[in-house]
Amino acid sequence: MDARGFRNCMGHFATGVTVVTCETDEGRHGFTVNSFTSVSLDPPLVLVSVDRNTKAYQKLQDNHFIVNVLTAEQKDTALHFAGKPQEEYPFEWDKGDLGPRIKDSLAYIECSPWATYDGGDHVLFIGEVKNFEYNSGEPLGYYCGKFSQVIPE
Repeated sequence: MDARGFRNCMGHFATGVTVVTCETDEGRHGFTVNSFTSVSLDPPLVLVSVDRNTKAYQKLQDNHFIVNVLTAEQKDTALHFAGKPQEEYPFEWDKGDLGPRIKDSLAYIECSPWATYDGGDHVLFIGEVKNFEYNSGEPLGYYCGKFSQVIPE
């Protein structure tokens, strides 16, 4: 199977954009993720898929994490955490109950580690939701390798 072709195929599934943040002894960390989904309401669980070859994989091992759902105005924040750091931080940190959050996100979901599963070259981190909040606004979308808009009917 052509891996690049498969990746391009999966890119036709439009998603939202999140930054997953956590804290370790080394400090605050974050990485941009569009492989995020809800799993269960009882108990409340969410899933984040992380490449085994990234620094993020090590940071999330047995660690609390926060999923920050970005607004349409937070594209620079997504780029910053996607390996294209901006000269000046395009965001501010907020202190959450379980770690650092991105201020003014559309929503945040604070999680405790629940389980991890092998996902081939990725690891599926399941988090138990301990706290969340959401605001009104326009989400940042991602489609075919580019940021996009989500236009409600």
